[in-house]
Amino acid sequence: MNELPEDLSALRARIDGIDDAILKLLSERAGIAQQVGRTKKGEKIYRPEREAQIVQRLRAANLGPLSGDTVERLIREIMSACRALEQTTRVAYLGPAGTFTQQAVHKQFGHEVEALAEASIDACFHAVETGRADFAVVPVENSTEGAISRTLDLIVSSPLKICGEVMLPIHQMLMRKQASLDGIQRIYGHAQSLAQCQQWLARHLPQAERVSVVSNSEGARRASAEPDAATLGSEAAAELYSLAVVAARVEDEASNTTRFLVLGSTDAAPSGRDKTSLVVGIHNQPGAIVKLLQPLAEAGISMSKLESRPARSSNWEYLFFIVCESHRQDPRLAAVLAEIETRAAFLKILGSYPAALS
Repeated sequence: MNELPEDLSALRARIDGIDDAILKLLSERAGIAQQVGRTKKGEKIYRPEREAQIVQRLRAANLGPLSGDTVERLIREIMSACRALEQTTRVAYLGPAGTFTQQAVHKQFGHEVEALAEASIDACFHAVETGRADFAVVPVENSTEGAISRTLDLIVSSPLKICGEVMLPIHQMLMRKQASLDGIQRIYGHAQSLAQCQQWLARHLPQAERVSVVSNSEGARRASAEPDAATLGSEAAAELYSLAVVAARVEDEASNTTRFLVLGSTDAAPSGRDKTSLVVGIHNQPGAIVKLLQPLAEAGISMSKLESRPARSSNWEYLFFIVCESHRQDPRLAAVLAEIETRAAFLKILGSYPAALS
């Protein structure tokens, strides 16, 4: 057996020592986390604002060479494992397994949770409302294709609150049984995925039928049994259904991102870097929407989202979904919300929550 060079042997010995120190510190952190859990006396173990503060601090302190995203992923997995020592966190998501929504669950909560795959967005809401799950993760908008209407419709009437958000870059893969474009007659995919990849599909597979399915994982299941079919979806779906990735990143927009909401029975306490979502109805008067938003402008509070949806209670009337900076407990925003309520026909604060960093 060849002996290792002295310098390489010394470097590996240093790595071994660091690994031992990391293990000791992880065990110490887990023990302290258990003590914290015992002092909470039955309170929820998952605190989105506290975890957000930890992530923000470590990302800011990170000097590399690991990226900020990598540091965040590692610390969230550590927090997930420590949380699981005290309480199993049940998270409902739009399934089945292998969907981008499942990836969003793991990005926010880590892998030490009980992820409950649901058949629809409605079922995700219902799982939390009935206590079968502690939280739900559902898509709310895509940077290419816009808002997810069903999520917006449900959140108006639901008692659930937004307690977090997840920004997930969406990279679509074209996958099938064999690693070739030859002989593809059908392409399965969720309607959003098909829309996100329409230009690529038109260039490379113009004759193939495009078939909308309830999820990309369902498309992967079908493609795994049909030699002349392919599907769009994630790498996780390809692994789950033993499919070959024929082409990677076939989305038309390289920055394609989906925003997901984390829903729970209550929203989050202030983290120091927060957003607040609300929905308002306006009186049918000229300039009503301008008058409604004026207090935000006068207070210097940035608005990152304004989305209109038809009010289901009446024809030709609209609700406006607003996302603004700051927490509803911030005195400046609290005063603005009170003023908006006097001007609106309807106001519901959907929740305040830590802003996603990536």
